[in-house]
Amino acid sequence: MQQTAKQQCENYIKLIEQKLDEFLPVKYPQEIWESMRYSLLAGGKRLRPMLCLETCKVLSGSYEQAIPTACAIEMLHTQSLIHDDLPCMDNDDYRRGKLTNHKKFSESTAVLAGDALLSFAPQIIIQKTPESVTPQTVLKVLEEFLVSAGAEKLIAGQVVDIDSEGKQIDKQTLTFIHENKTAALFKLSMRTGAILAGAGEKTIDALTLFAEKLGLAFQIMDDILDVTSTLEELGKTPGKDILEEKATYVSLYGLDEAKKEVSSLCCSACDILKENNIESEILTGIVKSIAERVC
Repeated sequence: MQQTAKQQCENYIKLIEQKLDEFLPVKYPQEIWESMRYSLLAGGKRLRPMLCLETCKVLSGSYEQAIPTACAIEMLHTQSLIHDDLPCMDNDDYRRGKLTNHKKFSESTAVLAGDALLSFAPQIIIQKTPESVTPQTVLKVLEEFLVSAGAEKLIAGQVVDIDSEGKQIDKQTLTFIHENKTAALFKLSMRTGAILAGAGEKTIDALTLFAEKLGLAFQIMDDILDVTSTLEELGKTPGKDILEEKATYVSLYGLDEAKKEVSSLCCSACDILKENNIESEILTGIVKSIAERVC
């Protein structure tokens, strides 16, 4: 009996949760490992690892070879959230409906937990990727991971985001922030999934563009929900963008224009899949869920 897209997503999430728990044990000193596990296993949509697994499956028929990379990307994402919530960054008290890491443990432990996840994640790619994957492919995946995690992508977006607080910025700067703080990890997820599937450059380029559209739509959706949702709905403090004078699509262009941009980006993303004959109910379902959430 063929599984529905919803069942497939649930299976992915169950697998990801299981593997994250398996890959991250508790060792001495316990506090740092418990801090890492606290944020990593705090739930969430697991969207980025799911994108990695589904991309690999759609292109190669299997996803097992992508499991370690998918989990490593979730570790990277969690690291970015731990650091993003710190008092010196966004100074937030809640994440995924729970106290943020520095509130549960301490600020110093949270900093170190983020650092530890960032360095631990590539080890998982190296140590846990099946031997059937060539060393050259693993090296390509590692390069993608490290570039995305560093000063050219994720950190670049965070730096410009912080620097833009309380300032009037243009759309180009705002897009740079979104492309690097958010879309970079979407692109990393889909590019590594495609690389592990043995996809050609044309397919990888198409999925990179799809992931960029998806990532931008996701971030604008997040900006919209920040002004329209409650703590219970978001799992984090709403209205923080306004309080911190953050540059968002909503603050620059208003709520209605932000919703139109999400719709446009989602349509473009679906078109990319169709034009490149990439058939996945999960990928199209993720796009549609973003579009529907802001209606």
